[in-house]
Amino acid sequence: MDRGWEVDPSASFARRLGKSAQESGESKDKSGCPDIWELDNGDIAVIGRDHTETYSSRLPGGVTVAPDERIVIIPGRMLRLAKPDIPDA
Repeated sequence: MDRGWEVDPSASFARRLGKSAQESGESKDKSGCPDIWELDNGDIAVIGRDHTETYSSRLPGGVTVAPDERIVIIPGRMLRLAKPDIPDA
């Protein structure tokens, strides 16, 4: 089944977008910190808490989560701090 976009597992972490969880005040230690990274192929990796089960029953119409996908939650402030590092379309 061709879904269009697929993950390239050979891509590497290239640069952090925004600030680390420690810099932003979103984490009190160095374990399990939310983060946003651009991969060397331009894709984005988000490290956050898996809340797929929490939100699956409340998805808006037309939104689906495939069996190999997860709903990942990060602090909104982290994405806003990353905005200067994200180029316009």
